[in-house]
Amino acid sequence: MFYKAELQFIRSVFKKCHIRTFTFNIDEIPYEMLDTGITGVLNIYIDFEKERKRLLDSVEKNTIFEYTDIFGCSYMFMLLPETEKEIFLIGPYVSELPERKDIMEIAEKLNITPTHLRELEQFYSSVPVLPESSHLFALLDSFGGLIWDGSENFEFRKISRENIEQASFAPVIKKDVSDAEKSAWNIQMIEKRYEYENEIFRAVSQGQYQKVALLVSNLNQLSFEKRLSDPIRNLKNYCIITNTILRKAAQEGGVHPFYLDRISSEFAAKIELIPSIESGKDLITDMFRSYCRLVRNHTMKHYSPPVQRTITAIDSDLTANLTLNALASAQNLSPSYLSALFSQETGQTLTEYVNQKRVKLAMRLLATTKLQIQTIAQHCGILDVHYFSKVFKKAVGLTPKQYRESQQK
Repeated sequence: MFYKAELQFIRSVFKKCHIRTFTFNIDEIPYEMLDTGITGVLNIYIDFEKERKRLLDSVEKNTIFEYTDIFGCSYMFMLLPETEKEIFLIGPYVSELPERKDIMEIAEKLNITPTHLRELEQFYSSVPVLPESSHLFALLDSFGGLIWDGSENFEFRKISRENIEQASFAPVIKKDVSDAEKSAWNIQMIEKRYEYENEIFRAVSQGQYQKVALLVSNLNQLSFEKRLSDPIRNLKNYCIITNTILRKAAQEGGVHPFYLDRISSEFAAKIELIPSIESGKDLITDMFRSYCRLVRNHTMKHYSPPVQRTITAIDSDLTANLTLNALASAQNLSPSYLSALFSQETGQTLTEYVNQKRVKLAMRLLATTKLQIQTIAQHCGILDVHYFSKVFKKAVGLTPKQYRESQQK
């Protein structure tokens, strides 16, 4: 199989998105693996083996099929080249978030009583979301072009259930589900949700926003437990919980509480002002992005406690006395020891680090305010405006006045 490495890569990408993939021989279909479990917990009888056997028997070469079952869950599958009967299957997933009313309509259509609605909602909360605009389809398109020698040599084809004989597929509830079976199912779904959230937590603690964005984009929002009837208040409560979890994740990533308190307080205020569901979702995205950025920019995980305390003291107040002697004295350290330790761990002298922070603040104030240059120098902790201009020009290549003028053009 000349594309073995590429197939493994595709499977690993979908696994990162928590979308299952399988390869199997069409004569030995693993029905127990393809079944997502909902038929078992609800005790629904459907002749899935007959349906899926007929479906897979229709597979053709050079084609990626997409099929949506009676639960609204989709699968993609294809016959792999250089084999006669090897099937590669991706799924299940849903193309968009089903709302509660959609689930209720599906339940009615399948003769599932309202007493099983919670289990049905739990089921959908575990199904990943793969929108039609997802980059994963482009990745799959590239894979198809590779294994079938060019994009013009294969096609995507959607299969409708109406194209399959359905006479024997009518769902029937076999018997009531026991409380023990319901409990086991709910526990399994909760564990799965927490495992997913822990993976997001780890990614945030490492500042990996791209990974976080990928995980969150495939997170079915039905997994957000609805504790109140008011959707806005429910979303605000979820945001509060998320803010707390992200703060803990960033702290795990080595961010000092000084930075955490500032950003978490800002988001706490924004949360209470959420006017709509959409703005709340945007705020959640901003929270994930901001905490990841915080970890990348302010992690001190690899610094020793003296250096951590020194950096925090500098960042917390640039107008303070930030001389080497003052910072060393505050920690009962010798100046020479702190100087050597700081340079060794950060790659900068303490003076270079302080001046870098002061210049960055000065650049922002010069570009965004009309404050006098002397006032800006004071905000940056430098009382001598001439010395301030000297430090600024050495770092930027322009005087403060020239830099402000360049930003106004």
